[in-house]
Amino acid sequence: MTIEIPGDANAVAHRAAEIIAAEARASTAARGRFVMAVSGGRTPWMMLAALAAQDVPWPDVHIVQVDERVAPEGDPDRNLTHLRESLLANAPLPSGQIYAMPVESADLRAAAARYAATLRSVAGSPPVLDLVHLGLGPDGHTASLVPHDPVLDVHDADVAITGIYQGRQRMTLTYPLLNRARRILWVVTGSEKQGMLKRLLSGDPSIPAGRVLPDRAWVVCDTAADA
Repeated sequence: MTIEIPGDANAVAHRAAEIIAAEARASTAARGRFVMAVSGGRTPWMMLAALAAQDVPWPDVHIVQVDERVAPEGDPDRNLTHLRESLLANAPLPSGQIYAMPVESADLRAAAARYAATLRSVAGSPPVLDLVHLGLGPDGHTASLVPHDPVLDVHDADVAITGIYQGRQRMTLTYPLLNRARRILWVVTGSEKQGMLKRLLSGDPSIPAGRVLPDRAWVVCDTAADA
């Protein structure tokens, strides 16, 4: 696991953007495309806006979602809303190369299976993502893998539906898919993350984030989270 502490949240966002751009160039050179899964959050939206200014082979970039809240299209709770505002509005990424989780479906479990099929079409069978960007919650959750949810024990599907968490049901990528990724990029900011960041770095499997494999992980955090 590689750890960097570049400064404040703004510095974290820009450093993470540099890492993603370098991974995108390397992946397209090696395999002809770059498939990245992105999470939500204030610093990640800064990161994606900064990524738009980087040297990225955009025609070969494909963006999938780590997780999404069940809410109508355009809802401010949707990660997709902010993904479009921060990245698609600023970068020459073909709009058809952002793959939205189909959380507006009446049958969410069937929708999760469809999204898993989409991932296979984009990233192979079984799908192997080039980079997965993850955040860390003060309760130790990552993606929408939250404490005590049965989704933590899903081992036979790459995409699953959670219970209600902070008022919303969610669709999320699961551990099998996360742990196949070629690179995990943790972006962690804020003093409220201090305790959980220590547990993540120690590989504590009692928190959801600690069950993501550390061997291909890169942690970029701010000084507040590392204090």
